[in-house]
Amino acid sequence: MSIARVAIRKFCIMTAAVSLLTGCIEGGVLDMDRSVERRDPSADQSGQALPRLRNPDDNGVISYDDYQVAIARRGETLDDIATRLGLDPIALARNNGIRPNDRLRDGNVIVLPKDVWVGERTSAQGVNGQTDTDGTVEITKLAQSAIDDADEKQTSLSKAGAPRPEDAPIRHRVERGETAFTISRLYNVSVRSLADWNGLNNEFAIREGQYLLIPVGNAPPEKTAAVTKPGAGTLSPPPPSAAKPLPANASPAESATGDKLDFSKDQTAQVGTGRMVFPVKGKVIREYAKGTNDGIDMSGNAGGPVVAAASGKVAAITADADQIPIMVIKHPDNVLTVYANVHNITVAKGDNVSRGQQIAELARKAPVSMHFEIRKGFNSVDPMGYLQ
Repeated sequence: MSIARVAIRKFCIMTAAVSLLTGCIEGGVLDMDRSVERRDPSADQSGQALPRLRNPDDNGVISYDDYQVAIARRGETLDDIATRLGLDPIALARNNGIRPNDRLRDGNVIVLPKDVWVGERTSAQGVNGQTDTDGTVEITKLAQSAIDDADEKQTSLSKAGAPRPEDAPIRHRVERGETAFTISRLYNVSVRSLADWNGLNNEFAIREGQYLLIPVGNAPPEKTAAVTKPGAGTLSPPPPSAAKPLPANASPAESATGDKLDFSKDQTAQVGTGRMVFPVKGKVIREYAKGTNDGIDMSGNAGGPVVAAASGKVAAITADADQIPIMVIKHPDNVLTVYANVHNITVAKGDNVSRGQQIAELARKAPVSMHFEIRKGFNSVDPMGYLQ
C-alpha cells in the first residue's frame, strides 16, 4: 500500500507540473517571458510613451498613408465586415489568415487588401490601381503582395527607427511559431500594449497569417556596436613589414618555357546576348503592353523547364484565386522577375538562384504557357529590353 501511495503522489506532482508548464505555452511554443509580463503587465520594455490607436470612421475603418484596417465589432464575422464594407470576403479572409465565418472579438484588427480602398483617398494616400478583365493586372497585384509579405519584417524593422507619423503603427504578419510575447520582444513593446491595440484575449492568442498593429511610436534608433580594428587589444606580434624595398639583386621570376595551351576550342557558346535569358524555350505569344499586359506570355513544350532569367533570390511563392502558382525573384538594382502559371517548383522562398538555373516546369497539359514580367521597383517594364 505504501508503494502505491508513493506512486499516486508522484503522479499528482507530475500532473501539476505539466499543468503549470502548459500555462506557459502558447500555440505549442514555450515562452519563458509570460511570467515576467504577468508580473508587470503595464510595463513597456522600451520605456517610451506609446501612441493611441486612431478612432475608426463611421464604417469602422482606420486609414493610414498606404493601407487601411477595419475594427471588428462585437459578434461580427469576417463575412459581416466584408458585407459592411462591400468587399470580397474570400480575399479579406486570405489576407488575414482566417476563415470568413470565424467569429471575431470586439476590437480585432482586420487589414484590408492592398488593392482596395474604402472611402475617399487623399493625395498622400495615392490612387486606386487599375483592373483588367483578363487577370493580368491581378497577377501583378498578387506578385506585389507576395513581395511585400516577403519584405514585411525587414521593412518594418528598418522603419521603426525612421521618422513617421506619431500615431502610425507598424504592420506585422504573424508567422508559424511566433507568439504575442516573441513579437512584443521583437519590437520592444509590452505584450499588454500589443493586446490593447489588436483586441487580443486574456491569453494573448494569435494565429498564423494574422496582421498585428505594432504601437512603436517614435522608437529611439538602435545602438551600433563599437567596431574594434583587427589585432587591436591583443598581445599578438605585428605582422612582418613590407615597407622595406626588395634586395637590389632581386631578379624577376623566369616565365615558364612550356608550350602555350589554347583553350578557345573548349569554350561553350554564349547563352543569349541580353542581360537576362528567356525563362522558357518557346515563342512569345503575347507581347508587352503597359496597363493591359504588364509582361509577355510565352508558349513551350509540355513539362519543359522554366529557368531563372537572372541570378537573384526567391522573394515569394504564392498563388492566385484559381491556385495558379506565381514566383517572384529579386535581383540587384531593385529589379524583380515574376513567373506565373509555372508548376513543380524546385526552389523555396529565400533560396539563391543563378541565371539559367531550372526553377520550375511548364504545365503538362493545355494551356502550355507562362506569364513573365520584369519590374523595376513598382513599375513594369518591357522584358524584351532585358532579354534581347
